[in-house]
Amino acid sequence: MLNVSEKTSPLALVLGARGGIGSHVVTTVLQRGWRVRALVRGTPPVSTHPSIEWIEGDALNEGDVMKAAEGAALIVHAVNPPGYINWETLVLPMLDNTIRAAEATSARILLPGTVYNFGPDSFPDLTEQSPQRPVTSKGAIRVEMEARLRRASERGVPVLIVRAGDFFGPGAQNNWFHQLVKPGRAVTSVSNPGVAGVGHQWTYLPDMAETIGQLLDRKAELETFAVYHMDGFWDRDGQEMARAIQRVAGRDIPVKRMPWWLFRLASPFVQLFREVLEMRYLWTTPVRMSNEKLVAFLGAEPRTPIDDAVRSTLVDMKCL
Repeated sequence: MLNVSEKTSPLALVLGARGGIGSHVVTTVLQRGWRVRALVRGTPPVSTHPSIEWIEGDALNEGDVMKAAEGAALIVHAVNPPGYINWETLVLPMLDNTIRAAEATSARILLPGTVYNFGPDSFPDLTEQSPQRPVTSKGAIRVEMEARLRRASERGVPVLIVRAGDFFGPGAQNNWFHQLVKPGRAVTSVSNPGVAGVGHQWTYLPDMAETIGQLLDRKAELETFAVYHMDGFWDRDGQEMARAIQRVAGRDIPVKRMPWWLFRLASPFVQLFREVLEMRYLWTTPVRMSNEKLVAFLGAEPRTPIDDAVRSTLVDMKCL
């Protein structure tokens, strides 16, 4: 139970609190004096923190979200369908529930964004104002998500979107880093999905959460519809991440090309593989979001040295 003094702190409802970005946002808002209510599927865990309230519910159930949002000043929409399956039918209804709850409680919505919104006509250098004409189904859904949030902001719901590159870090799941090395195994090789000479943008989850925390620290100065890009870790030639893994592992581990042919072969039978193939273009084209607006506002982007970030990720994956 939360005591009386804790109830005077602002409340953040986190959807997806056990996921990669959600769990790190929980940590950063707790450090800033917020209370957290976490809506989770299935039996909620026993809370080990006095300012976290775990409740059972489903982001697809409007009643569950509305009830969980009571008293919230912030709704963190970091929830995705399990295994990233059935995006086209599940993602938008979940977001609609968040929007309705935010309208009812006057809460700010936080959405962790991606590069998927953009298409080749905007590549390679992206700003917050770049045209959004994606060529993938996942990108089209992302565009619609942000369009619905913009319309909500025009009705008075404050929105914060922080777009970033491919996630990695402790607690991250279903991400590209897990294709480079296999969780639970000692690192004996690196499977690189990229093309030599083609840059790629990564984001260390604790850095993203800290960025979000610093933006929320100055929420009174944010636009009603505020969008910021992170730079994260720019792998300038598509090989830097593999080199960082080698350095952290302490030996010259072989780097192999990812067997894309295997994904193509299995894609008719495995939806996740079809999803992976759809985003392959981000490994064959250098696409980089500019953090100029973010730096102008915060002064600097939070950055963990890449070897430290890779080490903590590999330890969490039980690869070291």
